[in-house]
Amino acid sequence: MRALAKVVPVSDAVAQIPSGSVVAVSGFVGAAHPEQLTAELEQRFLRTGQPRDLTLIYAAGQGDGATRGLNHLAHQGLVRRVIGGHWNLAPKMGRLALEEKIEAYNFPQGVLSILFREIAAKRSGVITKVGMGTFVDPLHGGGRFNNRTHDSLVERIQLGGEDWLWYRAIPLNVGLIRATRADSFGNLTMEKEGIIGEVLPIAQATHNNGGIVIAQVEELVELIEDPKSVCVPGILVDYVVLSDPSHHEQTFSGSFEQDFIQRSVTTTATAPLAFSERKIVARRALNEIRKGDIVNLGIGMPEAIPPVANEENRLCEFTLTVESGPIGGMPAAGMNFGCSYGPEAIIDQPAQFDFYDGGGLDVAALGAIEVDEEGNVNVSTFPDRFAGVGGFINISQNTKKILFCCSFRAGGLAVTVGDDGKLHIAHEGTHSKFVKRVQSVCFHGPSARERGQDVIYITERAVFRLGDKGLELVEIAPGMDLHRDILDRMDFRPVLRKLVPMPADCFRHSIRKSSQ
Repeated sequence: MRALAKVVPVSDAVAQIPSGSVVAVSGFVGAAHPEQLTAELEQRFLRTGQPRDLTLIYAAGQGDGATRGLNHLAHQGLVRRVIGGHWNLAPKMGRLALEEKIEAYNFPQGVLSILFREIAAKRSGVITKVGMGTFVDPLHGGGRFNNRTHDSLVERIQLGGEDWLWYRAIPLNVGLIRATRADSFGNLTMEKEGIIGEVLPIAQATHNNGGIVIAQVEELVELIEDPKSVCVPGILVDYVVLSDPSHHEQTFSGSFEQDFIQRSVTTTATAPLAFSERKIVARRALNEIRKGDIVNLGIGMPEAIPPVANEENRLCEFTLTVESGPIGGMPAAGMNFGCSYGPEAIIDQPAQFDFYDGGGLDVAALGAIEVDEEGNVNVSTFPDRFAGVGGFINISQNTKKILFCCSFRAGGLAVTVGDDGKLHIAHEGTHSKFVKRVQSVCFHGPSARERGQDVIYITERAVFRLGDKGLELVEIAPGMDLHRDILDRMDFRPVLRKLVPMPADCFRHSIRKSSQ
């Protein structure tokens, strides 16, 4: 007879983590993140100085931008090396990297989530073209964050006469995961979690390397009767911790949303989006999305597209997806990002990225910090912090049509539209977003042209397209002066061909309901 699962206090479970371990943590923002385990790991280190010199590896960003999530692990001595897909939600960890106190890598989120699966099967790693031409490419830094980070964890190789990137497998010693229920055999279900994430690959990869898997759950039951509901079988789980409810919120928003885990044929009611440059950009982007399209939306400006589509009864015309796994419904924002209201399906994160990497998306609307004359885009590096790329590289490199959505300038921009439908700049932004050369290449324009992607850059006053000679200005907002408001506000001169006005419909104050 197999032994029953070891249900132990959180302090006993975390005490099993040896110094020098490679620790993988599941989660997306706050969804499915094992907050009880990371919080206790922090407290144990502060009490005892143990464990030390951990290598932390994770796919999606996990944190609230302040103290929760992976911010718990941001202590010099506790971690030695961090390999992550997104850093912005764990600013404490980012500061350690900026101050050269830890080794730091930023790899594409999709690559890392799939890497867990490859590690589980004891394959060599992930061989892909994702990241070529960007800062992740060994020719351009290999995803290394600071001067302290020396080892190369990604290599260029040749297969079949083509160049590929090889992200090497990293054996895991500890897996920290979260689920809703555990039965007496340690089988885990995820019915109240907003996502599935990569809990199974992390557990398999850790178990197959002889490591320990610790699962945080909100409920213990004697038996899980439906075997198909088990996301992680108990044969992979070493310790189960019954979580305090305060450390097992569905997301870091603090509230439980039934709509995140339940199919709904009606759209979640949302207040109309206030008129601003965000609404102008969202309307223009919505014009590029066709009936039947499968779509991914990034954080920031693209988050305005669903409410605008909802206002105009267009949300049912296309399918919105999130890289964490939800398909259909309406993606949530803020601390709920990663979940969707009323999804049709929720698959695991590695499977979602398989779909994305294979070109399954028709359209992706993504943000941009900087754009340069080659059409390169930076989404990871700010003057004062490093955000990381998350799923951006996977998505932008493999989607048929890319819509980069951003304001024309940053830092205090405010716009109005008069009764004549013309755009006015009430307060100009202080920082240029269209620069001679981006600080960090997260999207490589020349490679996108070779792949034949349709790439459009949408702002509130101008629309650009990626052409044979770089960025081309193709549309200008009504009321804007070409030189004063656009060309003189850029750090380079785009290609000028036949200019047309941006659609007047983007600048109306009223909400137009479709007749369908």
